[in-house]
Amino acid sequence: MKTKYYLLAVCSLVLFSLALSSCDKEKDSDTTKPIINLIEPEEGAMLKIGSETGVHLEMDLSDDVMLASYKIEIHNNFDGHTHSRTVEATKPFAFNKSWNDVAGLKNKRVHHHEILIPADATPGKYHLMVYCTDAAGNESSVARNIVLSLTEGEDHDHDHE
Repeated sequence: MKTKYYLLAVCSLVLFSLALSSCDKEKDSDTTKPIINLIEPEEGAMLKIGSETGVHLEMDLSDDVMLASYKIEIHNNFDGHTHSRTVEATKPFAFNKSWNDVAGLKNKRVHHHEILIPADATPGKYHLMVYCTDAAGNESSVARNIVLSLTEGEDHDHDHE
């Protein structure tokens, strides 16, 4: 009878120890999403179609453990995402590219002009999306409403009445 209680006590102790060690592993795993501070382009920015200098992209990426990659996506928002508008002589601009030059870093200032908007892109409202993934697979995102225009961007520091 004592052997039965002894065996039950040992099994309970082993199960309790396993439960504690699995909780410790969960505490040690990275569940914090990376942080994106998108500086440029700003909300509502007007970007020139056909510009040879490219879109000015500037942002700070950070993670509590380690960054892995980031992705930029631009897609049209002509009619609130039903995407049913058809345009003849132009075509909706789309961009989707990933970079892994942040892998292994905790913080990175990203600055480049790699996004070129072709001269035949359709003017109008677009979404610019930034996604950042850390080494543990956590992902965060930031969205901006932008406008592709045939003219230079306007100063948005004035009131529209």
